[in-house]
Amino acid sequence: MTYVVIETCIKCKYTDCVDVCPVDCFREGPNMLVIDPDECIDCTLCVAECPVEAIFAEDDVPDKQKHWTQANAELAKAWKPIIEKKPAPPDADEWAKIKEKAHLLEK
Repeated sequence: MTYVVIETCIKCKYTDCVDVCPVDCFREGPNMLVIDPDECIDCTLCVAECPVEAIFAEDDVPDKQKHWTQANAELAKAWKPIIEKKPAPPDADEWAKIKEKAHLLEK
């Protein structure tokens, strides 16, 4: 099993999760992070660190968000690793209140 980042991360892109990942499995896109399923060791550390609750165990991804499992796998191949915490975008707190924002994903 792996962990999956869902659309809640889009435009928030908090990187607290990156700091606790022991295997550097996060990948950074223009406006969100994803988890590389080939690198994730299922340690669960990132889940508690996400302030917008955007990270789920693969088996626990909400039904409406299941497509993000495949999206994480595909995007992880194209995006570069992020290995240390960065400041969140200045408007991240405002975007954190918005739940449906898949249409805003930048690849």
